[in-house]
Amino acid sequence: MDDKKYILTIAGLDPSSGAGITSDIKTFESFGLYGLSVCTAVTVQNDVDFRNCVWIGEAVIIQQIETLFERFEIPIVKIGIIESWEVLLRIQKILKKLNPQIVIVLDPILKASAGFNFHSEKNYETFNEVLNLCDFITPNYDEIKALFSEKTVEDTIDLIAQKTNIYLKGGHRKDKKGWDEVYHSKIVMVNIPPISKSVHQKHGSGCVLSAALAANFYNNLPIEDKSRNVKKYIEEYLNSDTSLLGRHKYI
Repeated sequence: MDDKKYILTIAGLDPSSGAGITSDIKTFESFGLYGLSVCTAVTVQNDVDFRNCVWIGEAVIIQQIETLFERFEIPIVKIGIIESWEVLLRIQKILKKLNPQIVIVLDPILKASAGFNFHSEKNYETFNEVLNLCDFITPNYDEIKALFSEKTVEDTIDLIAQKTNIYLKGGHRKDKKGWDEVYHSKIVMVNIPPISKSVHQKHGSGCVLSAALAANFYNNLPIEDKSRNVKKYIEEYLNSDTSLLGRHKYI
């Protein structure tokens, strides 16, 4: 119907716009894409204080998705917080039904920086199905340790890498802080070192990174080049100012 390139975020609403759907939209638009959004939760927070999360009902989430697909061609989706792995899996299956070739980038957010837990229980069988329907997941080091808490980080990476690609964010690392790792094609691991000597922390930076990775699936570059583009973008965002809420560079 027009020449816009559409991309979808399915995530929560953060009133400060540092994270969630509004943050994703800003990231998408910085890459020249038109961002569509489906709200999964309304959070009560600002950039330093998380107070509550009100989940949107699954039926309403699905209605939002189906209504958008009636109107727009959507080849790529980024997914953020969703109430449970079971709900997430059902949403993934609907997305695949609406577009069997859709690219799914999952940011597996387990906990807000202020301590709120988004997933209190783990159904490993369902989570494994979720991984099989993803093209990429973007955990940080705390999340990769929590996804399979009884396993080592190395064993968790090996298990997940057999099912989907991983962009492992290095901001929470104790060693080699800021070094990201990308695991793709089940066997290839790429180290992506920090570009800057130091960065200014930002509220919602994980959301921005996963949205930037999703946006980069609109180009035909190899996965490693996409990932390096993401690293460059996120560090520019982190250093855009000294506050907890960053500015996006439009390219």
